[in-house]
Amino acid sequence: MIQEREVTREYLALVLGRPPSRSGTIDAPIGRDRRNRTRVSTDTDEPREAVTHFSIVRQLPEATLLLVRLQTGRTHQIRAHLQAIGHPVAGDPDYGGAGAFGLERQFLHATRLAFEHPFGAGPVDLTSPLPEDLQAALDARNR
Repeated sequence: MIQEREVTREYLALVLGRPPSRSGTIDAPIGRDRRNRTRVSTDTDEPREAVTHFSIVRQLPEATLLLVRLQTGRTHQIRAHLQAIGHPVAGDPDYGGAGAFGLERQFLHATRLAFEHPFGAGPVDLTSPLPEDLQAALDARNR
């Protein structure tokens, strides 16, 4: 179902700065970074299709909360794409947001997964609220 793009995968990401538009699509192939083989980036010799959609949920003074929806699902896709447009995920130690806002980990949370049940039992729509530490970081930014 994922290969057929029949699964909706949505994430909340707190990014540094503010994207230039309220919503957008990042259509940029990614693969192993040329200089750092443990990272994924658009600077690669082995590009694979990668498409990420985003929309602004909340604007904060120094950051923006985004709803991110994957069209493809490459390893580190969201982190690499957001870093590529100059808005790394807050707290991300590998893609440019390490330690931001006192976070000890990246502010990237799988918030929704939706698909048709594979045996015909109808739609399945699962949601997950922000964990306490991420909610606390977001609340601290709102003050």
